[in-house]
Formats: sequence, structure tokens, C-alpha cells
Amino acid sequence: MAITEKEFRKRLQEQVLVADGAMGTVLQSVGDGIGFPYDMACLTHPEIVTDIHRQYIQAGARLIETSTFSANRVKLSAAGAGEHVVEINRTAARLARRAVEQTASEVEMPVLVAGAMGPVGKPLAPLGTIAPEVAFAAFLEQAQALLEEGVDLILLETFLSVEELRLAYDAIRRRSDLPIIAQKVFIEDAETLRGGLPGRVAQEVGSWEGVVAVGANCAIGPQRMVDVIRQMAPYTDKPLVAMPTPGLPQQVEGTVHYAVTPEYFGHYAQTLVEAGVSIIGGCCGTSPAHIRAVARSVSGLKPVLRAPAAKSVVRAPEPPTRPAPPPAAEGSRLSRLLGQKYIVTVELDLPRGLEVEGIIEGARCLHEQGCDLIDISDGARARLRMNPMAIAHIIQERVGIEAMMHFSCRDRNLLAVQADLLGAHALGLRNILAITGDPAQIGDYPLATSVYDVDSVGLIRIVRHFNEGLDLAGNSIAHPTAFTIAAAFDPLAVDMARQRDRLKRKVEEGAQIIYTQPIFEWSVLEDAVADVSRHGIPLFFGLLPLRSARHAEFIHNEVPGMCIPEVHRRRLSELEEKDARKYGIEIARDFLSRAKAITQGVYLMPPFGNHKVAAAVMKAL
Repeated sequence: MAITEKEFRKRLQEQVLVADGAMGTVLQSVGDGIGFPYDMACLTHPEIVTDIHRQYIQAGARLIETSTFSANRVKLSAAGAGEHVVEINRTAARLARRAVEQTASEVEMPVLVAGAMGPVGKPLAPLGTIAPEVAFAAFLEQAQALLEEGVDLILLETFLSVEELRLAYDAIRRRSDLPIIAQKVFIEDAETLRGGLPGRVAQEVGSWEGVVAVGANCAIGPQRMVDVIRQMAPYTDKPLVAMPTPGLPQQVEGTVHYAVTPEYFGHYAQTLVEAGVSIIGGCCGTSPAHIRAVARSVSGLKPVLRAPAAKSVVRAPEPPTRPAPPPAAEGSRLSRLLGQKYIVTVELDLPRGLEVEGIIEGARCLHEQGCDLIDISDGARARLRMNPMAIAHIIQERVGIEAMMHFSCRDRNLLAVQADLLGAHALGLRNILAITGDPAQIGDYPLATSVYDVDSVGLIRIVRHFNEGLDLAGNSIAHPTAFTIAAAFDPLAVDMARQRDRLKRKVEEGAQIIYTQPIFEWSVLEDAVADVSRHGIPLFFGLLPLRSARHAEFIHNEVPGMCIPEVHRRRLSELEEKDARKYGIEIARDFLSRAKAITQGVYLMPPFGNHKVAAAVMKAL
């Protein structure tokens, strides 16, 4: 039975409302074949879900959440359960309501059922690949199912992004005026507090009509949660909600454990109420025992009356006086050469093991021949190779020629992406080619996990943020980086409309150079030049010297985005191997000689990283 905003506010005036704790980690501890996503337990183990709800109510919770944190179409589809969205949400609401009914005789105050909704689990575009409209539709579908089953209110939790939180809020408001509790995650980071972020969030989210309480949950323990709530309190009149974790997690034999005792958790519950909290529960790792301690600690307490909210916008405080910063990082030699000369860059194959002398010698020879840049791929075709950061650094240090380090999104989550960028810059690497990366299943280890927290467009945005002195979350990285950002463009993509749209987005996000796949036909190059020139940035066209008829047939028929003119394939088939290699170099030279007039650089990809072939083609210049 739904509750009105007026009724909810009246209830919070009478006493602190105790909420429940974690569902997922408790289900994990139960075992019994319950796997991820835990929301599926509503269908596979309904009696266990109901019993956990019942335990929380008996521990003192008077607000329980449906087991639907991950039950939106985007998250469930990633787990192969997208078709169960409506069924899971409706069943979860019924199970929570059943637990309330079963314990009705044991409680004096009615227990509220909140429909729990979390984020879609992947960054939204333009950073990630999930379009905002897709996320909105997922939130709308989930909210509709929960509302139809009769939850009392909706609880939005564990949102990292205020923008995504707003999408979920808008989806709910489109279907109902039911009260909404909105919570954001704040990381364990003093910079967040110094920047005044909790206050800014409280002010913005607290102003949304229908939001009856605003606060924070997950990621941080009770002590840091007190700091967050104290920053929020002056900037909203809305009741505050806090649902911390019982400390920081640790892995023990493959299972996540939290060390904070119920007694400690309960002690800080009272401190949180004194800081201004009206609703208090727990997040990951919080058990019924923790909630029992909370209920005892706040028993009989009324929410603290707070002063009217500040009307001014919360601003980050002035940073403390620090020594003068060092000079800005020096940019790449490449960035200074752009527009001054025709750029020649050659991709050399990474070693499969530890032997690096071959690639070092190749880079040295090419440097002597006038090559400007050495390209180092990052797990191309998902083959196991040395980390490109290491070999790019070695080449720059030992040869004295700059490297263009390809940077793939496949193997790195958002944390690793940013950590590796910082590491690369510290090693003196200044050129980054942002690529999405080939999926792991096509390579040496097909069972390896492909991450793809972001794609190449999102990666470009991250690098641009770094060049502006900020990480993805908007925190300072102390000093701006000086990366030159390159991006890829496939002029023979199956869906050229989408490819051109991605090109536009890459440039808008900060790409400064465009690389293409190998091009063998003049008309294809002209089209690529036309597409890229609209954006006013340099184009380095891909050039791959053919080595044999077999090589040409493989590329033409088996490699996506490649097209070898029939005249070249026929001629190669007529030649002996030695003559075929000469012919491949000749047609590459001819193509480069013509292409120099309409492009700004060439990206040479000699077969098997053969630097001698690349040097032979470069003679055309």
C-alpha cells in the first residue's frame, strides 16, 4: 500500500526509521547454489529471500527493500536473464510484502516496502556504450513492474553518477508520484570531501520534486559516512538517509568479508542520527545482526531538527597554499610536427615473449631512415604479447624515437584505464591511440574476460580529462597530462553511417589525429579524406605492403574492413614469391606517392613487422 509524501514526512518526525541491510551478500553467505545475479533468487529460491526479509524485520527494520537492485534490463541482459525483468521485479515485491504480512503481529509500527533500483552497471554514453535513452527505458520498465505490484515507495541506491540518478528519477516520475529516496555513492577519498561534493549533490538532488529523502549508501564505512552526512546536512531540507557498509571488504577464500562488528556499527548509527540522519540502514556486508544493533542504538531517538538549508550553491573550498607547481608537462614531438611535415609512422610487432632486441633494432633502423614514430599495438587480435607501455618506453629510451602506444579498452576497467594512463605519462609516453580492442574470445585465451567498461570514445574523453588535469570523477590529478590523442576510423565499415557518427563523437571528445585501416583503393582513400577533413584534423592513412598472393587473398576474404583490388590479386598470383614481394612494395610506393598530396601522414604496417619492407616503401617519400 503506497504512502504519500506527507505521511512519510510525518512518520520521520516521530522517530528515526531503521532500514534493512544487504540482500546480495547475505544470499551469498547462504550458498545453496545461489549465484549472480542475486535478484534471480526471487525466482529460484523465493523462500530464502522471504526469510531474509523476515530476519531484517525481526531485527528492527521498518523499511525493507525489494531484492531488485540489479533487476533492470541492461544488467540482467548482461547475465543472460533480460527476459525475466518484469517477473523478477513483481515477484520480489510480492516476497517482501509476504514477509511484512508474516511478521505483522510482531511489530507495532507498519513496515514499509521500498522498490529498490540501482544503476545499469555500465557507464553511459559518451563515456560508455549505453545510450541514455536505453538506460531510461530500462528504468521505466523496472519502475513500472514494481509500481504495479504495489510497493510503498521507490529507493534509488548506489548511483555513481548524478546524471544517471536523474534518468532513473525521471523514469519513475513519468509513471507515478510515489515518494522517492535517492542515494549516491561517495568513494573513500578525502578529496571528495574537500571538494564539497556531498553538499552539491544534496542541494541538487534534494531539490527534485517527489524526493522525500536524500543521502548516501555503499562503498564507505560508518565513520566516513558521518563526514559525508555532515557535509550534506546544511544544503537540503529533506530528511537524510545513510546506509554505510560495515567497513572495507576483504577477500577470504573467494568470498567477500566485512570486519566491522555489529556493536561498532550500532555505535555509529547514533552518531549518524546526531549528524542529521532520519533513515539509517546498511549496504553490502550488513547483516541482520548489524541492523539489530542499529535498532537498539537509535531506539526512541527522533531525527535532529536542522536549520533551514543554505540557499547558496556549494562551492569547493580554496585549496591550501602549496609550493608553485612544476612547469606544465611537455607535449610530444609529434604534436609539434603536425602541419610542419608529412608524418611517417610504422607499426612493429610486439614480441611474444621477452625478446625485445629485434624490435629495438627495427626501430633504430627506421629512425635512421627518417621515420617519425613507432606504433606499438595493444593485444591486437587478442594475442598474448608484451605490455605495449613497457616496449614503447624501452624504444623511446634506447632508440630516441617517439612511440604511439595503442591503448585498448578490452583488458582494463575504469580504474586500470586511468592508472595506466598516469603510468604511461610518468614514463614519458605522450602519444595514445585509443581503441576499443578485439574481443578476448577470438584470441589466445578465449575464456578470458573482456572488460569494456568504456569503448574508444569514452577512452578519448578520459584522456582529454587528464589533459585538463582531472580524472574521470572530476578530481584533480595535480597536474595536467600532455597526451596527443589519436583515434581510428574504418573507411570500409559495414555500417558507414555509424562509423561516421563515431568519428564525429571521437573528434568532439578530443581526438587530434585519425588513423585508418589499410587502404588499397584510391576511391576509398578519397572518401576517407572527405570524411575526416570535415573535422579539420590530420589523417594518417593505413598502408600495408602485400607480400604474396596468399597474403592478399587472406586479407581480402578473411579480414573485416579490407578490400584488395582484383587486379593486384591476379597479378600477385602470377608471380614467384620473391617477385611478389617486390610487386607489393612497388604498389605500396606508388599509392603513397599519390596519397601524400591529400593526407597528412602514413601509417605503415609491414607484414610480420618487417622493418626492411617499411624502409623500402618509405623511399617513395
